[in-house]
Amino acid sequence: MKRSVIETILGAVVLFVAIFFLVFSYRTADVSSVDGYDLTADFSTIGGLKAGDPVQISGVKIGNVKKVDLNPDTYLAHVTLTVRPDVKLPDDTAALISSESLLGGRFMALEPGASDTIMKPNARIPFTQSPQNLEELLGKFIFSMQGGDKDKKGAAAAPSPAPVPTASAATPAGAEPSAHP
Repeated sequence: MKRSVIETILGAVVLFVAIFFLVFSYRTADVSSVDGYDLTADFSTIGGLKAGDPVQISGVKIGNVKKVDLNPDTYLAHVTLTVRPDVKLPDDTAALISSESLLGGRFMALEPGASDTIMKPNARIPFTQSPQNLEELLGKFIFSMQGGDKDKKGAAAAPSPAPVPTASAATPAGAEPSAHP
């Protein structure tokens, strides 16, 4: 009987610690939803961006990605995002999809423009930039390095230009060397 009481107390302590860490991680991760107004943006590719990812300006979270769909008319990725109501964005704001690290994790970065006109709710962000595809960049780099080796080999096999006559010790200074011996 004494053994089961100790096991029960130990189990309660483990459960309490697990709940504490769950609450702590939820608060520090800042995964809560943002109330505010919606904006939309169209991208040629979203590179793994999904609903719930953060929207940031200068590294400060100001919203969340609400929904990602395919626009059936243009076949572009149609992203809906929610921005805090206290953040007023100019109508020439640009939206970029960026990577949190090399291991992944995407977020949308907004770069406000200089316009005096403020975007209304449900407005479309006109300027967008899709994320860089790391695999594509690495492939281009590798193939460019292979192509560079071929150019070096080809340049070595090309004939060198004809030798230019130079002044010798027998030629007086200031006189041009003759082409005839």
